[in-house]
Amino acid sequence: LASRYLFQSPWFNVRQDQVTLPAGEQIPYTTIEHPGYAAVVPLLDDGRVMLERVYRYSLQQTVLECPSGGLNGEAPEVAARRELEEETGWVASEMTSLGSFFGSSGISDEEFQVFLATGITETGTMNREPTEQIELVFMPLEEAVGMALAGKIADAPTALGLILAREKLTGLSD
Repeated sequence: LASRYLFQSPWFNVRQDQVTLPAGEQIPYTTIEHPGYAAVVPLLDDGRVMLERVYRYSLQQTVLECPSGGLNGEAPEVAARRELEEETGWVASEMTSLGSFFGSSGISDEEFQVFLATGITETGTMNREPTEQIELVFMPLEEAVGMALAGKIADAPTALGLILAREKLTGLSD
């Protein structure tokens, strides 16, 4: 029935709509508009994955994550390749899509794409943002999946990406 923006930024917008529900009741509904992002599961030739230990101000804690970042108007694979190199200093010869997902469908249109990066090599070229205080962590994929399944990796896109990567590699999901 009507829309107005409560907040706008380069990273996301908050919009409030006046809507009529299927039963006829009219309510305000607040939605976060988000341009989306890409997450990458970087797999080394020796079977280890590269994760990032990064402090997240919004959580007030340090978490273990896959490299990820905003699309910035790019195709998801292009953004995934850019973010991998910017955050880690590594590049991939191959990116395999593991799927597209909605992060918080009850309040946002945010969609993220997950990629498996293989054939990765170190370039040493990074371009981190000030908020990206990152320590690279290398561990066997199976160990990382075990941590995800045990709830020891709290970042949902990372946990999902690790599990999907293992399934892809074992041929269970083609």
